[in-house]
Amino acid sequence: MAQSDMPTMRSKRLGNELRRLRLANDLKVSQVAELLECGQPKISQIENGKRGIRQIDLTLLLNRYGVDDEVYRRSLKQLARDIHKVDWWSSQGPLLRDTLRDYLTLEADSEQMRNFEPALVPGLLQTEDYMRQVIRDSAPKENIEALVATRLKRRHLLEQEDFRLRVIVDEVGLHRIPGAGALAAEQLQHIRSMAALPNVTLQVLPVQAKLPVNQLLPFVLFTFRGEPSIDVAWLEHMTGGTLLEQRRDVQVYSRMWDELTAAALSPSESRRLITKLIKDTGA
Repeated sequence: MAQSDMPTMRSKRLGNELRRLRLANDLKVSQVAELLECGQPKISQIENGKRGIRQIDLTLLLNRYGVDDEVYRRSLKQLARDIHKVDWWSSQGPLLRDTLRDYLTLEADSEQMRNFEPALVPGLLQTEDYMRQVIRDSAPKENIEALVATRLKRRHLLEQEDFRLRVIVDEVGLHRIPGAGALAAEQLQHIRSMAALPNVTLQVLPVQAKLPVNQLLPFVLFTFRGEPSIDVAWLEHMTGGTLLEQRRDVQVYSRMWDELTAAALSPSESRRLITKLIKDTGA
């Protein structure tokens, strides 16, 4: 990958981790530059995710930072190699905005996703018709089919044995599926069938659940592959998305997830509710 194509989500993650290690060792950028026999701008670019790092330089840094956990070292070295990985969505060009590319990278690098949606069916559980309805409201007409195809391709994650999806959907969102009764029934039936997969856990947050309003905002918690596992939070909004990596921020959303899980129906109760909603569509 050319340096001009950076920063990417992976290069930013690696850079953030290397900056954290440097600061934990109370080292200045100038001291690290002296170790690698390079200029200070290069170190700043690495830590800002604007360039990759050679494996030999990464080894020198990890040694200097006192990182002796072999599993952790391997994880960082793999992340450094993955900066140059060509993903299936790389060929989409300008069709995909930067925030969507970042989101796809987070998905691809995760072993678990915890997704709360208060108004929509989560992307990985959407039918093609539902996708088209949702995308039509936010994308130019000429891009709709390509974006639908991209979203459909994301489903391959659910075929991976080492990937787990946990979803909490607000019951209100299930009542707001666009289109006629047949489309709603198809979407609900699809959700029910996907919830039966061994690596998918679905819970519905009932209308009567009592929670603070600030806990009813959509978010995703990603748990990255590798050791130690790292959690980050992704917040979706009208103009894109925001990544939260600081532990104190992520812990807020982890606690929120636990409270939502406790307030939501159990997976079996959720399936029964969805079955009832299917019958109510009359389709």
